[in-house]
Amino acid sequence: MRRRDVLIALGGAAALWPVSTLAQTSAVPVIGFLNAQKSADFGHVVRAFHRGLNEGGFIEGKNVNIEYRWAEGRYDRLAALAADLVTRRVNVIAATGGDASARAAKAATTEIPVVFTIGGDPVDLGLVASFNRPGGNLTGLTQYTAALEGKRLEVLHELMPSASAVAMLVDPGNPNIGVQLRDLPAAAQKMNMQLTILRASSEREIDEVFATFDRPKFQALFVASDPFFNSRREQIVARVAAVSIPAIFHQREFVTAGGLISYGSSALDMYRHAGLYAARILKGAKPTELPVLQPTKFELVINLRTAKTLGVVVPPSLLTQTDEVIE
Repeated sequence: MRRRDVLIALGGAAALWPVSTLAQTSAVPVIGFLNAQKSADFGHVVRAFHRGLNEGGFIEGKNVNIEYRWAEGRYDRLAALAADLVTRRVNVIAATGGDASARAAKAATTEIPVVFTIGGDPVDLGLVASFNRPGGNLTGLTQYTAALEGKRLEVLHELMPSASAVAMLVDPGNPNIGVQLRDLPAAAQKMNMQLTILRASSEREIDEVFATFDRPKFQALFVASDPFFNSRREQIVARVAAVSIPAIFHQREFVTAGGLISYGSSALDMYRHAGLYAARILKGAKPTELPVLQPTKFELVINLRTAKTLGVVVPPSLLTQTDEVIE
């Protein structure tokens, strides 16, 4: 990375730091909050992180300060941002917004405790030795989103059993893409679905995918779980609505933004637990003592207004399973 890029990355992030962090003292512990995405898209999960901290006895600006670093969707900035937090000797790094943040934090320090929030397998990613005994200086939470893709396809099939041609939007830059695509074709075949893979890893490419989207060819769209897609949910939901196709997502936030249906774990719950873990570490717990947590509850959310607009009739069997209905 060029020196100018580093300065831009750090300077852009600095504008977002709260005043409290600029006047921190050595008596007040500091959390480095590292995120791969844009602050404007992740305010709700930051608030959930604060809730976890508060439950653990810490309030920002009172007995803990937070240094925020946002990569703005530029994964190449993460290494410099993580290194800057290490230089500032923060007490804990919360590596959030996807697997890339956790990898950057791991590469930056072997001493500062790191609490990650990821979507992949932390053992396969080389972040921890095992779920129960993480080892080293990292622990955290995983949504295991890629492993749920098959279940999401089943939910889509239950919603639209006659759908035989399904488009799947993936991010080729996602390190979990191999897992996402490994088992889905066979699962789709069992349900008499033919999957067509569409790829987008930038805002421009998302627009291009939907500008050339062959609506008559597909009966449904499957949007793969991906941190970048999370940060572009408003754009994706708007493009999906423009081509009038039923789509399934992995987070409820897509459905509250106007998407049709989602199935997955709660991002808010994950960030809340990350805040709790950060608080426990500030009180003296070691990452090796804190097992990597996995979700135990999954949410099925349906937007009936969108269903009506699309002319989709939600089966009663699916409605009875729904955790939240938006009307």
